[in-house]
Amino acid sequence: MALEIGKQIAVLKQMTVRELREKYEEVFGEPTRAGNRDFLFKRIAWRIQSLAEGDLSERARRRADLLARDADLRTTAPRTPMAATSDDGVRDANPAASLADGRIPPPGTVLTRVYRGQAYHVVVRHDGFEYDGQIFRSLSAIAKLITGSHWNGLLFFKIAKPKAGRAANITSPKRRQEATHG
Repeated sequence: MALEIGKQIAVLKQMTVRELREKYEEVFGEPTRAGNRDFLFKRIAWRIQSLAEGDLSERARRRADLLARDADLRTTAPRTPMAATSDDGVRDANPAASLADGRIPPPGTVLTRVYRGQAYHVVVRHDGFEYDGQIFRSLSAIAKLITGSHWNGLLFFKIAKPKAGRAANITSPKRRQEATHG
């Protein structure tokens, strides 16, 4: 019996998605909308095996039911994060994902990086990062634009690790004001 199941599964491995969908309908008695070859293969193989060797025992069913009842299942949808508010008081429904990272300095901060003898300045904003008059959603995109190769933006701008004091290449609006006034 196991040899026959093995042969059927070997045949399944050679089938196209269309053939697997037809086999699914044959084995389960209903059509499927699935188009993922691996998913179809696993479901059909499981069904062929369960039909040949029997389904779960009653003891296994009770245990699965018990485990399912004790599982910590989410009963409410997760809350959406509060939208960022820009300087003009307008709420941004889609703040840059990278701003949620604790290593990113607050909006208004200017990041400076000298690369191959030229200084590059990036302003951290509520909706991303401003460089050369354009808004980018990540520092990595800016680093790639500057260098022409893939870089981790946090490493490129030397803010990868949080420090007790901010790095020398970061100038916050408050620091700039203190430096100019006094």
